[in-house]
Amino acid sequence: MSIRPYSGDGLVPDDVPSEPVLTPPEGGEVQGEQRGSLRRGVEVFAQNRLAVTGIALVVLFLLFCFVGPLIYHTDQTTTNLAVSNEPPSAGHWLGTDPNGYDELGRLMYGGQASLTVGIAAAVLATVFGTLYGAVSGYVGGALDALLMRLVDGVLAVPALFLLLVLSTIYSPGTGVMILLIAALSWLGAARLIRGEALSLRVREYVQAVRMMGGSNTRAIVRHIAPNAIGTVVVFASFTVADSILTLSFLGYLGLGIQPPHTDWGGMLSTATNYINAGYWWLLYPPGIAIILVAIAFNFMGDALRDAFEVRLQRH
Repeated sequence: MSIRPYSGDGLVPDDVPSEPVLTPPEGGEVQGEQRGSLRRGVEVFAQNRLAVTGIALVVLFLLFCFVGPLIYHTDQTTTNLAVSNEPPSAGHWLGTDPNGYDELGRLMYGGQASLTVGIAAAVLATVFGTLYGAVSGYVGGALDALLMRLVDGVLAVPALFLLLVLSTIYSPGTGVMILLIAALSWLGAARLIRGEALSLRVREYVQAVRMMGGSNTRAIVRHIAPNAIGTVVVFASFTVADSILTLSFLGYLGLGIQPPHTDWGGMLSTATNYINAGYWWLLYPPGIAIILVAIAFNFMGDALRDAFEVRLQRH
């Protein structure tokens, strides 16, 4: 075995292979991998028939509630007791309610409030909970302990009890219901994102931001929150369904949106007074609408969770 000199102070054998030179991947390769994982996630979502059904139902109800009144014109502000509780007919496709409102138009009108509150409350709760949890998990230490104890304290009080108390204190309008429901829905997002932040803050790219003097705000907004997007989107989809059900529950108890405005829960509350009278058109349409919308958003949440899990596995 021969010996060859090298530029250092020692000798190395000739037959020892030199260490391979590691070259960083090209930008196009990294972007290609990201696009491939995204495409795979979309394919998994599209192959889920329940997810496609959920999207179709959501789109259908959005069109029904927000575009339908432009085609099917009804008066939802003036009562007409002369035509109260009429069965479905050519003039009123789903009959009328005890105040003489057209029930189909009322269903569209109430759906606007239910969907608006559900989606807006979910977005508000998700955004605030994501930032709250990201700050708590990324900073850690005493601040993390303080923020999480605050969350635990609020979670210790039954959410429905707080909603009932707050809804009796404040006049229940659409804006107030959005704030009330969001105020109790962000807690779950904060706990979930905090767990994600605890694992993400030790990653190389986050450590690199710290070493280069990047601020905590930049690390949280540009790296922690975006890399927890899977958890955020799945939570938001489930929260929409929960918010709609919560609003329906409050409306059923008469603590939801007050007349002349209404929501699907308020329509159910009115219908319960006429169950024994056989006025089925007052009960079944809003009840079926609540069930279908809640199921649709849950289907979407399950499919999104599966899609993001596939992306993470492939990545």
